Amino acid sequence: MGPSITELSKSRRYFGTDGIRGRVGVWPIMPEFVLKLGWAVGKVLARQGTGKVLIGKDTRISGYMFESVLESGLSAAGIDTHLLGPMPTPAIAYLTRTLRAQAGIVISASHNPYYDNGIKFFSSQGTKLPDSVEFEIEEQLEQPMTTVDSAELGKAIRVVDAPGRYIEFCKSTVSSDIVLNGLKIIVDCAHGAAYHIAPNVFAELGAEIVAVGVEPNGLNINHDCGAMHPEVVRQKVLDEKADLGIALDGDGDRAVLVDSKGNILDGDMLLYIIAKDKQKRQVLKGGIVGTVMSNLGLEIALKNMGIEFVRVPVGDRYVISELSKRQWDLGGEPSGHVVSMKMTTTGDGIITALQVLAAMRHQQQSLYEIRSGLVTYPQVLLNVKLGEQEVSLEDNIHIQQAIREVEKDLGDKGRVLLRRSGTENLIRVMVEGEDEAKVRFSAEKLAELVKQEVASF
Repeated sequence: MGPSITELSKSRRYFGTDGIRGRVGVWPIMPEFVLKLGWAVGKVLARQGTGKVLIGKDTRISGYMFESVLESGLSAAGIDTHLLGPMPTPAIAYLTRTLRAQAGIVISASHNPYYDNGIKFFSSQGTKLPDSVEFEIEEQLEQPMTTVDSAELGKAIRVVDAPGRYIEFCKSTVSSDIVLNGLKIIVDCAHGAAYHIAPNVFAELGAEIVAVGVEPNGLNINHDCGAMHPEVVRQKVLDEKADLGIALDGDGDRAVLVDSKGNILDGDMLLYIIAKDKQKRQVLKGGIVGTVMSNLGLEIALKNMGIEFVRVPVGDRYVISELSKRQWDLGGEPSGHVVSMKMTTTGDGIITALQVLAAMRHQQQSLYEIRSGLVTYPQVLLNVKLGEQEVSLEDNIHIQQAIREVEKDLGDKGRVLLRRSGTENLIRVMVEGEDEAKVRFSAEKLAELVKQEVASF
């Protein structure tokens, strides 16, 4: 029998909701730990059979260091590695599957600044590693590191055609009659992993491309650009009189779009556009999975179209898990992570943008026109920093009382959500409702109370 849920939760010293992530040079994001992690992963995989492991990374400077030590650790465990170089996270998932690798490793901290980094893993199917395998890796990390006999050491080779393979795959996700001729598109790659891929995908489909954020220097990933700062691509769209803009994040798994009038479209809006198009063409499979952060307006718009909508906790692993369970196709988060299980096993910013462009072509509408019908509710999200102390929001009577009061005040057309961040030491306070002034006032009041209560823990 495998480990119980209780054992799994106890064992998670390193793995978070999305691999292992943190500040470079601060434990565990240090070369000595990542060396041992590579070895531990190698030992666990070696027990499951023989096969290569792919390693890809984004463009942050520490990627060189962590790529080297992961390769060394895997080699010490007797595992061969194929190095992909800078590649979007979803590309590594795809290549792990198609190159029949045992696993794929991504060195990336996604949308975080350059001084953070992380390690996450894909199974041979291009999905997140099962909890049971993460449990085994954690256990292996407790053992002293050893080296296999020299004759059994793993080799490393560099995969030179990885970008071309992935570009062709992205293009294959839309039907061959979808051409982008006549469209002028700004593509902001956040100086990240998609810098040498995304502009080529859209250009090869016929669009005129103005590429920005395509000069990575190891330190500028996500810095005042990309999906984290869509105002940059928005201004470029207006300056260039472009038809639309696409902003990706540093590892290319999320997208935010901008229409010709400068309106910024988040993941909720992109989900709505794709779902509406699929429903019109009678190819929508089941309903839509969102998260607790998805806008109430999306839920109402989908309901009005007769499309079922289900919420899960924040994190693409929860979205993917729910989609798999229900055998539905489409889900995502407001951040721009959109998953189409029919095409990919993880969020993919380029493929999300392609689905929106395909919807525009199917419906013969501009991006501004095709988004009509979705009225989003004002939503205010505030962050409260935590110290090292353990904080229980559920057990705090003052916080719970304040939440009930705000919910009563907002009525049926509003929501309140307080949650711990899965990637940073923060409590996120979200309030949503019809009246923006009331929403902001309520959010600020709650955030202030949380701050006071945290200080008193």
